[in-house]
Amino acid sequence: MENKKQAWKIVAFLTVMFFLSDSAYAQKWSEKYIHRIGIEGRAGYIFPTNPFLKGDNYYMKRMKGAYAGHLKYSFQLRPHTAADQAYIGAYQGIGLGYFDFGNRPEVGTPTALYLFQGGSIARFSPRLSLNYEWNFGVSFGWKSYDPAENFNNKIIGSGTNAYLNANLYLNWALSPMFDLTVGATGSHFSNGNTRYPNSGLNTIDCKVGLVYNFNRKADELAKSWQRPLVPAFPRHVSYDLTLFGSWRKKAVDVSGGQVPAPGTYSVFGFNFAPMYNFGYKFRAGVSLDGVYDGSANICRKYNVDEFHTPSIGKQMALGLSARGEFVMPYFTVGIGFGANVLHGGGDMKSFYQILALKIDVSRNSYLHIGYNLCDFHEPNYLMLGIGYRFNNKRPKLF
Repeated sequence: MENKKQAWKIVAFLTVMFFLSDSAYAQKWSEKYIHRIGIEGRAGYIFPTNPFLKGDNYYMKRMKGAYAGHLKYSFQLRPHTAADQAYIGAYQGIGLGYFDFGNRPEVGTPTALYLFQGGSIARFSPRLSLNYEWNFGVSFGWKSYDPAENFNNKIIGSGTNAYLNANLYLNWALSPMFDLTVGATGSHFSNGNTRYPNSGLNTIDCKVGLVYNFNRKADELAKSWQRPLVPAFPRHVSYDLTLFGSWRKKAVDVSGGQVPAPGTYSVFGFNFAPMYNFGYKFRAGVSLDGVYDGSANICRKYNVDEFHTPSIGKQMALGLSARGEFVMPYFTVGIGFGANVLHGGGDMKSFYQILALKIDVSRNSYLHIGYNLCDFHEPNYLMLGIGYRFNNKRPKLF
């Protein structure tokens, strides 16, 4: 019941955005942005990564099908402007998704609230383009694992989980008002190791959608527009300093498998990354990464349900990682590959990967939401933090 109330509040918010888009708000920003509202349907396949998904569940059947409906508000850079040329037709907004995985008693029908951004990869004509889009947010309303009442579900350990999605699609401008979208998407749901279990759920889907453009002009779809001159980009080195923290659960290796440690452990760290800015959309560099992980190198005492916590020196590490970032208006998506070079051994002797989203707060400050993996498959911890960019010489286009 509470889940439905939250969903209706979000629908009400998006409805308000709908009406604002056609009133004074749209008038004020009509020279900069096109305001859009979209609906989207998805149908897909669930990857059978766990016995629960393969048939060890209430229905004694493999869970194959995933279905979702989405309502989305976005604002897009005006075509044929310098900003549009530099940032490949970028748009961004907020979305609401409703999901059904064919097993309501044990999984539920979660709802996701998320940010999204997309743009063009290739433009075949003024009306047809190949686009990308990512979604990043939180999903709630899951029926999570419970040893007494929901013991089969060993994939989802919490009622609230992260939602990540990436998709490729064709965008066909049917008219100045309507766009048709058709494409493929991939989604991931998990709790970032904040609760146990955390196997997660992964899907691949096809999607069909319809987008209504409130204030797009008919001549913006014409071929006759002259491409504007984009100001030359001053290549330079900027410096990102990020501070982060989070919490996590830990599964400890024992004879015959793994057992969850009873506590919740703190994680703190920093990244300092000199980044060479190649242009408007890409920068790369090397990052110095420091971390304290309160769960590192914890072990269970022999034949005793007690856990040993090592000295702080075995729970701290300093690493180096190669970083690359895709830069767009308001958001930056980055990846990193690194290894700890100073550490206390054990869990801290690792090759790690980082996926991060930076959300602009001001020209130089940002929020940081990241995820750290070990050896491409082992979940480590979330990275929730703030950051500041020094020596930022990026030109302002909008």
